[in-house]
Amino acid sequence: MSIVPTEPVEPEKPEATRSSNWLTRILQQFFSPSAGTIALAIGAALVIGALIVAIFDEDVQSSAGYLFARPADFFGAFADAFGGFFTSLVRGSIFDWTQSSATAAFRPLSETLTRAVPLIIAGLAIAVSFTAGLFNIGVQGQLLIGGVVGGFIGFQFALPSGLHLLAGVVGAVVGGALWGLIPGVLKARLGANEVIVTIMLNSVAAFLVQYLLTTRTFIGPKGYPGKSQNVDSTAMYPQILGSGFRLHLGFVVAIVAAVFVWWLLKRSTFGFELRAAGANPSAARTAGINVPRTLMLTLVISGALAGLAGTAPVLGTEGAITNGTAASYGFDAITVALLGRNSPLGVVLAGTLFGALNAGGALMQSSAGIPVDIVQITQAIIVLLIAASEAIRHRRARKTLAARSAEATTTEGAAA
Repeated sequence: MSIVPTEPVEPEKPEATRSSNWLTRILQQFFSPSAGTIALAIGAALVIGALIVAIFDEDVQSSAGYLFARPADFFGAFADAFGGFFTSLVRGSIFDWTQSSATAAFRPLSETLTRAVPLIIAGLAIAVSFTAGLFNIGVQGQLLIGGVVGGFIGFQFALPSGLHLLAGVVGAVVGGALWGLIPGVLKARLGANEVIVTIMLNSVAAFLVQYLLTTRTFIGPKGYPGKSQNVDSTAMYPQILGSGFRLHLGFVVAIVAAVFVWWLLKRSTFGFELRAAGANPSAARTAGINVPRTLMLTLVISGALAGLAGTAPVLGTEGAITNGTAASYGFDAITVALLGRNSPLGVVLAGTLFGALNAGGALMQSSAGIPVDIVQITQAIIVLLIAASEAIRHRRARKTLAARSAEATTTEGAAA
């Protein structure tokens, strides 16, 4: 009696695991668009934003009522509104040629870089976590906690200049790291879904800060709820271009953080383990990498970077803690990491782009009467266009794979 050897059959993975792996692959494709796709999405979004502005312009709408009688009025108003979108954007973000002094003319560029600081650092936090296959949606809360800790050190302690700033920055980094440690431990020890945990921690951080800003310790004896005491000048980032500009040392910190992330991901041993765990956890375990420990440390590092981002508004521009300190930096950072393709250089460029949109939006509203919400609309359109293009590409790839599989099956059947 002969025994026919059979290949070992792998146990079927649970449905939840298969769904999680499928979602991870889809999101990894979504976060790795081509450079051409990104460029086309940005260009198309800007054009769509200008069209929206032109369509809702009062002069365009009024001239549309007698379009066939005097078409030149309509097309002239449309061109003015359409071009005004780009003109205001450039004047508000790069160079304002209408100003009489050089300081005022170049101030828009400094505003772009100032507004880009928290976006760059928070985008780096997202990029680090996603490289390991983790979706740290809690950067918003980690940024807020980091800002609160850094601001508390800034107004509560009296330290020499330089040392005080360093203590505030380190405190913010530690605060964000501890807030990132919570989902890290839950992910590593219990297998908890980091998306759900970090989203919940965003709410916990927001309500915690809301409570702290009602306590005497934070608002002081003569303060009012919703705003903390002012940070001491010794704990503030110094302005690097003089008093005429708001650009502060935090921009240099953001560039240093980008260099650090590049070294961490590309040159360090931990970076190799992090990338291996994100690419294929099973193969990483086989190679002897402690995947749970790597994932936990990744979320800690991501949280530390998010906490560092919190120093930009608290120790850089606002000088105090408020309920709106975090703004939407943590959520905008997801788009920044998407456009930057999770690379440090790409994140710096994408963060600068978003800083330019925010700076230009302020001038749009003040001088051209264009609602600042158009900036948020433009950013959302960029994400939607990239998502749509990647979804189409994924669908075409699946159809191609299915056609090749069917062709191979037909060929095998004919050969048999």
